[in-house]
Amino acid sequence: MDSEITDFYKNKTIFLTGASGFLGRLVIEKLLRVTEVKRIYILIRPKRGVEIQQRIDTFMSSFLFSEVSKSNPNYKDRLSPIAGDCALPDLGLSVANRKLLTEEVQVMFHSAATVSFEEPLSTAVHINVRGTRLLVQLAKQMPRLEAFVYVSTAFSNCVIEKIGERFYPEILTCTADQMMSLNEQLSSDLINKMAPALLEKFPNTYTFTKALAEQVVQTEGRDLPACVFRPCMIMPTFKDPIKGWIDNFYGPISVIYGSGFGVLRVMIFNKEAKGNVVPADYCVNLTLASAWHSAKQAADRKVKMIESPEPTVYNYVPTEQNPIKWGKFMEFLDSRKHLYALNQMVWYPFLLVTSNMKIFELLIAVYHNFPAFLIDTWLRLRGQQPRMKKIYSKIHRGIRNITPFGITDWTFEMNNFERLMRCMSPQDQKLFGFDLRVLDWSEYFNSSLYGFRVFLAKENVTEESLRSGKKRFDRLLILNYLVHFVALSIPAGMVWCLLHLLNIV
Repeated sequence: MDSEITDFYKNKTIFLTGASGFLGRLVIEKLLRVTEVKRIYILIRPKRGVEIQQRIDTFMSSFLFSEVSKSNPNYKDRLSPIAGDCALPDLGLSVANRKLLTEEVQVMFHSAATVSFEEPLSTAVHINVRGTRLLVQLAKQMPRLEAFVYVSTAFSNCVIEKIGERFYPEILTCTADQMMSLNEQLSSDLINKMAPALLEKFPNTYTFTKALAEQVVQTEGRDLPACVFRPCMIMPTFKDPIKGWIDNFYGPISVIYGSGFGVLRVMIFNKEAKGNVVPADYCVNLTLASAWHSAKQAADRKVKMIESPEPTVYNYVPTEQNPIKWGKFMEFLDSRKHLYALNQMVWYPFLLVTSNMKIFELLIAVYHNFPAFLIDTWLRLRGQQPRMKKIYSKIHRGIRNITPFGITDWTFEMNNFERLMRCMSPQDQKLFGFDLRVLDWSEYFNSSLYGFRVFLAKENVTEESLRSGKKRFDRLLILNYLVHFVALSIPAGMVWCLLHLLNIV
């Protein structure tokens, strides 16, 4: 059976924001490898001293594009950069480029965003909210537009625990219009000082501004063939195009990275809460499939002369039929840590997990701060600059940033995800598969650890390298037992001596 989705993208002109990001590059790769798109325009920020084409060549030379380069050496010819920036007025587009996009684009993917949890509110509003409005307005000027996909996050409404596939304007302290108006009228310093009151229960500026951006799509994108894709924490690819590909340290990836090197030893998680993680390649497939389905639904409404409803929302998290809890997530990682042990690890990799903040702080003092103090003291005695305290301060700040997402047990509605699956042909379900109901989590985490070693730690998986890593792993395991034995023996000996002096023993 033919693929309806690949037929849909044949000879299409695409416009993509966030092209240099993790998901953006994977979307580009998939389109170039399995479809016959005519052209992909990508919005890319000019950088001082670096030509736009040079930036394109740099990220297109990544190992990620090795598969498509084998089948089509001229794959770059279908990619065209457009100078612009979501943080600038009118997206920083020239008159000529705006005219080009409005005349040619048929499918738009908006995934550009500042994803930093510590981004000042004024900056996050400029990029995530105003940038989205400008792109919606641009989309409305495109007479040939067939689909508009806004990539949001499953945590855009994280202040409630049961999240449906709908918009939640009622949870916001102000509307998107009001927030953008405040951002234009008041100074950045004042807006940032007002952030705690404006965010209210939102844990950071990222989730708050993504919720505001969704409201923009809801209210101003109603007449567009639009949908909103809400993925949870995106992990490495499973198999497509490369096993375990990853290039960032967001969310759980930072936990795997820090633990794998033996630096991160304490983490706060609710082991019984659902782990909201998904493979990156599955997210790409759902992104592309949702554009196809939006276009199909819009065409049907046009034939039947039905008024456009609100944009469809796709929540994307592990399903109730095949969940993964944080406790199981940790078990998978712990049981496989020896398979891809790093030659660069500084200590035996172990991770103590608790959901109690007081216990967490105690463990931090014992397993992070005290060793950091000893190492920094040793460095000072050698005349070197101490650095461990600074490193752990950064680690602890990162842990606190992701804590709300590791201890809250959300429930997500996923009816639209299932409807989309049912609309896809068997061929499309194979080529653009994203069914988490049948994902083998054990195999997936094995793939993720492989990718962590190869793409983040930059260590090969040759027999020699793996054997060397395993030897280091075994040596550090013995040393870890020895240190724990000594650390426990000293206070035990002191207690025994005290009891002996008191003639209790």
